[in-house]
Amino acid sequence: MKDNRIYLSLSQESGYEQEYIDRALKSNWITSGGPNVDEFEDELQNYFNNENFVAASNSGTSAIHLALILLGVKNGDEVICQSMTFAASANPILYQNAIPIFVDSEIDTWNICPKNLEIAIKDRIEKGKKPKAIIAVHLYGMPYRVDEIHSIADKYEIPIIEDSAEALGSSYKGKKCGSFGTFGVLSFNGNKIITTSSGGALITKSKEIKEKAIFYATQSKDSTIHYQHSEIGYNYRMSNICAGIGLGQMKILEKNISLRQDNHLFYQETFKEVKSVRLFDNLNNDFFSNYWLNTILLETKEEKEKLRLAFNEANIESRPLWKPMHLQPIFEKYPYYGSKVAEELFERGLCLPSGSNLTNTDKSRIKEVITNFCK
Repeated sequence: MKDNRIYLSLSQESGYEQEYIDRALKSNWITSGGPNVDEFEDELQNYFNNENFVAASNSGTSAIHLALILLGVKNGDEVICQSMTFAASANPILYQNAIPIFVDSEIDTWNICPKNLEIAIKDRIEKGKKPKAIIAVHLYGMPYRVDEIHSIADKYEIPIIEDSAEALGSSYKGKKCGSFGTFGVLSFNGNKIITTSSGGALITKSKEIKEKAIFYATQSKDSTIHYQHSEIGYNYRMSNICAGIGLGQMKILEKNISLRQDNHLFYQETFKEVKSVRLFDNLNNDFFSNYWLNTILLETKEEKEKLRLAFNEANIESRPLWKPMHLQPIFEKYPYYGSKVAEELFERGLCLPSGSNLTNTDKSRIKEVITNFCK
């Protein structure tokens, strides 16, 4: 009989969710918005030291879309986006009929390269198209080079949408990821540090902008007794049931972050003597990754595929890194600035099981595959 499958990152209940779900059911508030949503937003705002305002949405993707709308991105505008990311970072650009401009990664954080970012901005300005926004991503929970990226953005007066979908609990110089940009974005998909089953959040500096985001997310209903709409709206608000799950999950957020750190220490020990494998790690003490997923670089794409197949044979999930956006069929026609850093990361990189619920038995099985592979 085959061992149970070990997945990359599964959600786990805290034991507190049912109380909030029952509260929604008993009050018949089984729709978008509601008391659980308001409380969940308050909890998140408290997590960010009440220095930001949070609007809960039905996904991280919709939160990025709302950010673009609030920044006035329209048909034909250009938006710079990190190429090494999940498609949800870039798709909302096309929702606005805008043009994505992709930028390569740098090798230390795997995130948007400051040098190539400035090259891209200068070139687009010379071509008569100053970018309307920059979407920078904290990949796999690793903070991007915040000081350098924001210095460049400030120099050219371009707002940053900080895609922190994978980085709840990560920080840079002690400040939480999601709070640096003009907008921050979180995801509560089922594979994240905490989940609402599906959901996201938009982080902003202003209560007025939060309220405007909620206005757009609830079909842009004007304040009249009858239903009247003067602007295009969207059905993007988080549901009261999902927010109830989120309230229960918030109680184990710090625990889950700690367990992901433990997973990273396990992989550090496992790969300690393996010179041919590089474990993705914090660059220095300024960076604190939540290690949402632990990832490695092998020497060749052939070695990566061999290890992936060895894991699969042992009924353990592993997965290549995100395929860069500029290599994707839907995006390959758009401008790209950089060399082949993101491409090489994709070819040689592998994501490893990193869930908060990994057991010692799971880790023993993972280590056995790695040990046999290294032999």
